[in-house]
Amino acid sequence: MPLSRRLTTGLGMATVTALAAITGAPPAVVAAPAPAHVTAAREAASWLAGEFTDGSLPGPFAPEDWGLTIDGLVALSATGVDAPTRQAATAQVARHVRSYNSYDDWGIEGFTDGGATAKLLYAAAAADADPTDFGGYDLRAETLSLIATADAGHQRGRITSRTTADSGPDASNTFDQSFAVLGLARSGDLPQDTVDFLIRQQCAAGGFRLYPDAADGPSPSCDDQPGATLDVDSTAMAVQALLAAAEDGATGAGDAARKGADWLVTQQHTDGSFGGSGPTTGANSNSTGLAAQALAAAGRDDEAARAAKALAALQLTAGNGGAASADAGAIAYNTDGFTTAAAAGITDTDRDQWRRATAQALLGLAQVPLGRIGLDPPPTSHPTPTGTASPTAPATPTASPTLTTSPPPTGTAGPTPSVTSPPATPAPTTAAPTTAAPPITTPAASGLGGLPTTGAAIGSYLLIALLLIGGGVTLLVLGRRRAG
Repeated sequence: MPLSRRLTTGLGMATVTALAAITGAPPAVVAAPAPAHVTAAREAASWLAGEFTDGSLPGPFAPEDWGLTIDGLVALSATGVDAPTRQAATAQVARHVRSYNSYDDWGIEGFTDGGATAKLLYAAAAADADPTDFGGYDLRAETLSLIATADAGHQRGRITSRTTADSGPDASNTFDQSFAVLGLARSGDLPQDTVDFLIRQQCAAGGFRLYPDAADGPSPSCDDQPGATLDVDSTAMAVQALLAAAEDGATGAGDAARKGADWLVTQQHTDGSFGGSGPTTGANSNSTGLAAQALAAAGRDDEAARAAKALAALQLTAGNGGAASADAGAIAYNTDGFTTAAAAGITDTDRDQWRRATAQALLGLAQVPLGRIGLDPPPTSHPTPTGTASPTAPATPTASPTLTTSPPPTGTAGPTPSVTSPPATPAPTTAAPTTAAPPITTPAASGLGGLPTTGAAIGSYLLIALLLIGGGVTLLVLGRRRAG
């Protein structure tokens, strides 16, 4: 919240309190209507909660998809919706830690997925559980043990997987690194090395690449990789992780987050939406949701509001849902998906895509930063003293860190970041700024309707595919690990 808004709110409440003291009666309080984007977020979360069965969400290959379940848990935690479902999901994820971050269920021992472990660490913190004893596992200690040490050279600080076999390059990406930074910041001291490695994934233009590796092996930094593809989703994740790191006092995190937010602004389409990279280049609710959440966290309220409006246009309601009106609250991946559902309903084949889209999209409506979920109260209605004008609800949570290099007020423990300056002119980048929304079409088929599998451990799906086809050569390639 900007300082001027905090001062105005504080003075207003002080006046009401003083008047109450004079009259001898407390002021009556009524609830102001929740902002439209908050109401939409809660409706989306309510729909998503109804998709849970016994504390988990299903996936395309199994009755429980733990990556997607974690995304759903984070989404429900961000909105405060359906406490019983949140509690059941937390308990189920805790019981299935090894089902998500290892191959133990398949009889293959000795492998621990670094990205999945980091995401579990973050999810436990966001769900207000104990990350050091989650299902009997100390996820903080495990995550720290998977951070590359100084002898790894320019890979120092990277979250990695542990394996007893030589499996080639590590599959971890910028999503995984962001979860490592978020989870470690939320559970104790944050090693500067993990922050530094994340910052090295940022190109001079401000955007972040998804993969730290080039074709011939790990590259030292984004700028060292010729033609690096900058990715909206990865940048949105990194901005939020770096905001949490800046709040924790990490060096360089605030400036990097500001540059990332500035770059995101250059990628916003005229209708407020965002697209990703590769098969998700077209405008979609996953990328828009993450970008809106990051922009709100960075204090870019106007751009975050425009993105939230684009998300609301993809949300089913009783009035616009047509044949899918029974699924009011759900958010489509894109306009094609929305139109198809309104005409014919959400089919069993498409429902998985709707779950994944809704879990990420509603974060852009709730606009609680990843670094603050579970710490700040979920956004709801705002109490207003009777007889006073209802305040305009802030687009960002009051306690979310912002970005600035100004010194902290006397008595504070650290800098108070804020992005109030206009975006800097971006340096040339391989991902050119988008000024108009491209046609929103369904991405090329990938076995999941074009939507990358949210948060799932990539190796697990590869193993499933290998088992299903008897050791054949066709692998199900899941390009990225999404946030929840």
